[in-house]
Amino acid sequence: MSPTLRLSVLDQSVARAGQPDDASIRATLALAEHCEALGYHRFWVSEHHSMPTIVGTAPEVLMAAVAARTSRIRIGSAGVMLPHYSPFKVAEQFRVLDALAPGRIDLGVGRAPGSDHRTARLLNPDPRSSEHFPQQVRELHAWVAGEEMPEGHPGRGIRAYPRGATSPQLWMLGSSDYGAQLAAHFGTPYSFAHFITDGEGCAEALALYRHLFKPGLVQQPQANACVWALAADTEDEAWRLFASRERARVDRQTGRFGALLPPDEAPRDYTGAEEAYRRGLRAKAMVGSAPQVAAKLRALAQELALEELVVITWTWDPQAQRRSYELLAREFALAPA
Repeated sequence: MSPTLRLSVLDQSVARAGQPDDASIRATLALAEHCEALGYHRFWVSEHHSMPTIVGTAPEVLMAAVAARTSRIRIGSAGVMLPHYSPFKVAEQFRVLDALAPGRIDLGVGRAPGSDHRTARLLNPDPRSSEHFPQQVRELHAWVAGEEMPEGHPGRGIRAYPRGATSPQLWMLGSSDYGAQLAAHFGTPYSFAHFITDGEGCAEALALYRHLFKPGLVQQPQANACVWALAADTEDEAWRLFASRERARVDRQTGRFGALLPPDEAPRDYTGAEEAYRRGLRAKAMVGSAPQVAAKLRALAQELALEELVVITWTWDPQAQRRSYELLAREFALAPA
């Protein structure tokens, strides 16, 4: 691993109790500008549907707004849930984004629905759509890169416009071995959703990706991991802020979804099983003062042999979220824009 660890950002436009949903979208834009100024490498946004906790439903739209407000930071989707859509239309959308921010667009794709099954059926009535994911990835790459479809393909001769000197970089996203194997097969960069699995299976997926990798879009394996982390001016303050995220995670285990609660309102009485889950969550959490969190991030990157981590942070107060990224930027001596 390089001694310099590259840091990037994933933001999901989390809903906050007592605040309108549109404020969460605007907070994401403000965070993107803030993180570019701090020197972060990428800023990714996610796609979820009909979920009261996360209101970021259209990454391609949000990316255009981020592109208009930034000039250096890479902008990406983490990701577009490709089985819902036509690969050709996604290619067109991201070619437009690349025209707005040439050479700065990451096109991260995933197979998961990003929603419940009923909502997924509204996005695409075909219940077997995810089975076509490998073919969709192949088609998406060809249209994004301007390559010709093979003889006999109905899309042969079709072009995704606008064309330009650069093109979006395709990333495979995943939280299991499936995405790792597909990324290796197509030779794409790979991002593991460490924050979804609490790290379970991450090392194994990365090892599989590196072992099976065949040169394609990139010539060498290129990987990162999306990690949940929260830093504050003191350890006690960080754990106080973490109560909002902790409550959301425990509630989700029992199928309860809602806007993020203020940290002082988040604690509640937990059942025995919930308390055990909460303790496990805290044991793994990258929460604390900036030096403490930075040490945990460096140790994880060393363990996984990664040169880049993508940090995701939920706080009820957007100022506390921005402060966390500011503290980590200082700890890692990021170069301000």
